[in-house]
Amino acid sequence: MKKISIYALILFASTLLFNACSKDSDTPGVTPDPTPSPNPPTTELKLPRKEMRAAWVATVWGIDWPTSKEMAAQKKQYTDLLDRLKQLKFNAVIVQVRGMGDAFYNSPYEPWSGNITGTRGKDPGYDVLKFMLDEAHSRGIEFHAWINPYRIATRASTATAYPTLHSSVPANWVVDHEKIQIYNPALPEVRQRLSDIVKDLITKYNVDGLHMDDYFYPDPSSAGTMKSDDDDFNKLKGTFTDKNAWRRDNVDKAIELIFNTIKTHKPEVVFSISPAASRSYNYNTLYADLPKWTQAGWVDILIPQLYQEIGNSSNPFERNLADWTQFRGKAQVVIGHGYYKFGAADGGAKFQNVQELVNQFNLVRNNRYTVGSAIYSSRDILANRIGITNKLAELYAKDVLMPFAGREVATVPVAPTNAKLIGNELSWTGSGSNIRFAVYYFSSLTAEGELVGVTSSNKMTVTKNGHYCVTALNVDHVESKASNTIEKK
Repeated sequence: MKKISIYALILFASTLLFNACSKDSDTPGVTPDPTPSPNPPTTELKLPRKEMRAAWVATVWGIDWPTSKEMAAQKKQYTDLLDRLKQLKFNAVIVQVRGMGDAFYNSPYEPWSGNITGTRGKDPGYDVLKFMLDEAHSRGIEFHAWINPYRIATRASTATAYPTLHSSVPANWVVDHEKIQIYNPALPEVRQRLSDIVKDLITKYNVDGLHMDDYFYPDPSSAGTMKSDDDDFNKLKGTFTDKNAWRRDNVDKAIELIFNTIKTHKPEVVFSISPAASRSYNYNTLYADLPKWTQAGWVDILIPQLYQEIGNSSNPFERNLADWTQFRGKAQVVIGHGYYKFGAADGGAKFQNVQELVNQFNLVRNNRYTVGSAIYSSRDILANRIGITNKLAELYAKDVLMPFAGREVATVPVAPTNAKLIGNELSWTGSGSNIRFAVYYFSSLTAEGELVGVTSSNKMTVTKNGHYCVTALNVDHVESKASNTIEKK
């Protein structure tokens, strides 16, 4: 997850609309998808909009967690974070479980992360991923496992040696650049290893999603002197004559294979990617053709990192919002916010005022193609500089449902029937395996509803006068049509 990125962009001279923008010329052959996101209303009543509310939890260098190497302390730190996120009505965490060719679980392919114990390869004495996953689920929070596909290690200069590779990794699979060591994106064997890692992870653990950020081919500005891939190109180029197109094809193949691995072995897992803010930067520097991936359906949720402020002179929030929603393809769009900048000394003037977050959320929520926001990063939520988390609590004051994304695996839920009210007890008829029920309140039948709560029971206590209805939800977040409406007087 890159915190600060400066890209050279060519701005449009004409006025930009927030919900549409012109197609850039750097991505040939891509046609914008005009269809709205697949979250149609389930009833003629005005139900509140569904929203993903995610927080990134970065583990490399202990950015967010764990800051302690002692088991009890790191467990408490994690559960304290989840308790705060639950209080703020978040519904998902995106936790980095494979950040540097290592793992926060017992992997046959890579060593235990040194960020847990302080020593790479050392068993921490407990199943870290199972603990994190179970604690999130016990609070009704989804757990999305965040992996970095190629990065193995970083260093300040060649004066420091890279760590010893895992015994299962042949040295010829790896490229040592000056400041970053990566799996070689050109090799079919590497793509297969990534697929094997994903299969192992999603079949051993009941994760809700698999997530990747913007680390594909490394950025030369941070990687230092780059090792040439001329030899790989000459050996493996096939019919390609353009090396950049060949690099993009290498990453395309990896993304397609990972998506198909998920679809084959655990299709209910949602696959998300969070690209850097500029589409041209992803395409020309990281060799990541996001519009191709979203149009092909290889990405379920697109979470662009829109970490610049509204009105930024070179990379404005509003332009990138319009751009990514236009080129979302078949993916849902959730917007990543640079929360770490609020109140930070180097955050910039706009990020010294909580109104910037309000304005960003207004743009996102008023865009018909977005389905939520993601916050980078979780430690900044706890820090609450300039009262930014107090403002977030206001923005997240009402409960919401998680939107559907990915593949429908569970049986489609049937609308509840026979809703009735006796005193303050609302009850209804409904059944099915792994079914929950959402109860909505309406001050009038023409007003937008509010989510009262979600329950696995067939009844709920309600207190306010007005109108109520109930829907059924399955584990895929697919929602039924509404029950009959009942009025409380």
